[in-house]
Amino acid sequence: MTNSTYTPSAPVNYSTRVDKVGGGYRVGVTVRAIIAVFIAFVMLVPVFWMAMTAFKSRPEAVSAPPTLFFQPTLEGFVSLLTARRQLTQTEIAELGDGSQLDWANQIALLRGQTIIGQSAFLRQLLNSLIIAGASTFFSVAFGVLSAYAFSRFNIPGKDDLLFFILSQRMLPAVVVTIPIFLMYKETGLYDTHFGMILLYTSFNLSFSVWLLKGFIDEIPKEYEEAALVDGYTRLQAFRKIVLPQAVTGIAATTVFSLIFSWNEYAFALMLTSDVARTAPPSIPLVLGTGGIEWAAIAAGSLAFLIPVVIVTFVLRRHLLRGVTFGAIRKG
Repeated sequence: MTNSTYTPSAPVNYSTRVDKVGGGYRVGVTVRAIIAVFIAFVMLVPVFWMAMTAFKSRPEAVSAPPTLFFQPTLEGFVSLLTARRQLTQTEIAELGDGSQLDWANQIALLRGQTIIGQSAFLRQLLNSLIIAGASTFFSVAFGVLSAYAFSRFNIPGKDDLLFFILSQRMLPAVVVTIPIFLMYKETGLYDTHFGMILLYTSFNLSFSVWLLKGFIDEIPKEYEEAALVDGYTRLQAFRKIVLPQAVTGIAATTVFSLIFSWNEYAFALMLTSDVARTAPPSIPLVLGTGGIEWAAIAAGSLAFLIPVVIVTFVLRRHLLRGVTFGAIRKG
């Protein structure tokens, strides 16, 4: 019988392996973070450039090559918010350096102009707030009720109805603009707030129903059944059980519906003229003496961007969860 000696193997240094794995993970996170920052920077360059142009003078806004360093001015905002006329040489001589004028007229005087009134932009921006806000509210409110019904009740022909609702989003706006224009002319809805709210609500409703149905499908029915057993009515169970759990989906739907109504251009251009005209078709038409007022257009675009940014910022806590909710389903 031969004697064999046992030689223990070298101890495994698990800490080194963990450090290597952890180091690789940290490197991967750092690389992804750098890529995300780079993509965000590239996407925000047009926004930064628009904001810079809004505070440039007219010569700097159209200079070639572009001006990166400049003295900020409110000339673009004055051009956007006021109506002006050209001064004669005699009037310019009488005003002198314009020290007796207010700051807005002093800026206008630099271009040989004087302010004669207020432009229509603020009223058009208010129209956008009214129309987009009301249509978003109604589309989300009706969408929640419709999505709940499709999700919880056995409706005859449910799949066909859902497809019919979704088909509204498949139509390009230009296809239906002329028929809607003729219909609105006959019914007196042309250039009215109610007509635009009704139109935007109908187009947003299909999107709201489909998006919210996915969120409500993820809420277990057992919660409502337990509430009904405890004596709640169907409406009370919907209000106290379903709505609180669907907040993330409602927030995401609100933001997307608001963006569509806020940015919509074709219907606003064709179906309004003065009373209900919104900001999108008005900003590109900002013209001055001798050409396009690029600084004023940039100022209008910047002012138009702020309300959506505020709403998105307020709902940011629910938005990311609302976008990803329901993405992973159980088989």
